[in-house]
Amino acid sequence: MPSEHFEPINLSEEQAAVRETARKFAREKLAPIAAKIDVDGKIPRELYTELGNLSLLGVPIPEAYGGMGLDLLCAATAVEELASACASTALSVSAHVGLCASPIAKFGSDVQKKRLLPDLCSGKKLGAFGLTEPSSGSDAASLRTTAAKKGKTYVLNGAKLFITNALVADVFFVAVKTNPDAGAKGITALIVERGMKGFQIVPGPKKLGMRGSDWGELVFHDCEVPEENRVGDEGGGFKLFMDTLVGGRVGIAALGVGLARAAFETAAQYASERRQFGKPIGSFQALGEMLANMSVGYDAARLLTYRAAQLRSSGTNHLRACSAAKLYSSEVCNRICNDAVQILGGYGYTQEFPAERFFRDAKLLEIGEGTSQVQRLILAREILGKLD
Repeated sequence: MPSEHFEPINLSEEQAAVRETARKFAREKLAPIAAKIDVDGKIPRELYTELGNLSLLGVPIPEAYGGMGLDLLCAATAVEELASACASTALSVSAHVGLCASPIAKFGSDVQKKRLLPDLCSGKKLGAFGLTEPSSGSDAASLRTTAAKKGKTYVLNGAKLFITNALVADVFFVAVKTNPDAGAKGITALIVERGMKGFQIVPGPKKLGMRGSDWGELVFHDCEVPEENRVGDEGGGFKLFMDTLVGGRVGIAALGVGLARAAFETAAQYASERRQFGKPIGSFQALGEMLANMSVGYDAARLLTYRAAQLRSSGTNHLRACSAAKLYSSEVCNRICNDAVQILGGYGYTQEFPAERFFRDAKLLEIGEGTSQVQRLILAREILGKLD
């Protein structure tokens, strides 16, 4: 089933051009090596250079700093297309753009933007986001990494866990406690750079899926970060990180849309070609119903994702829309990938077909950028108001 069957409507000329650029790259460059990326557990460095040359690493970043200056929907469609070929690459790109370059562009100083963004947009440098800790996940305000001010330098001690792009990134947008007794009001945003004194990166454990997108632990032992690397005010970092996560959820939702499409198309093609009892298996009612549900689920996830991207770009109240898109897209993607394996039967359980990779990759979407349970909590509080 060709993806053109689900062409989005009313895309602007710029949005359509970005989508087509990402689609062409995904089909010609990513799809042929996606299985190898999964097995090797590594995205070839030259792919980032090529993505940078196509301006796909700076879609929402202002042109003045090396980006394209386009809206979040353009960035989302790029992630969607990359994910339809290789979810690992889409994840790393989404983290690089949405969780590092974008908050620097939105909250950073002019000096920080001019110094860092051109290299991040070109792919010369890669970015990462440092929030999760061994004892702090959904409860972000409870983080324990500290940053003591000594003159014009912050001295960091602590660790970050499960950091996407850790092993390849050069620039890290990191949350620290500058006032450990102030809760969320004691959190500050710092830009930590590879090679800074006292900064160590440790490879993470082997993963179930998204294996090509590396992750690791960031360890700070008297790590010295200059004051000019602070983003925003001291103690004002919590709002910056929460805003960044809201935007990042659109990226995860878009990734789910692209991955779901790949799984659906694989299942639909197999169901049209595989014959049992003298007819294609897709003609049997049970499998036809599965394909119908996959199709509707995919389309609904895409529409929710596009709406969330448009609302955030317009400045309209978008918290509910972003959480809803992330929640639905990640869960429907898991169902579609599970059904794809089922439709392929024994072949779906082998590495000869991509369905098993899709199945493994999908699970992370229900965990990263806020679990499904956290998204439901956010939605309930937005609907009912904060009751506690």
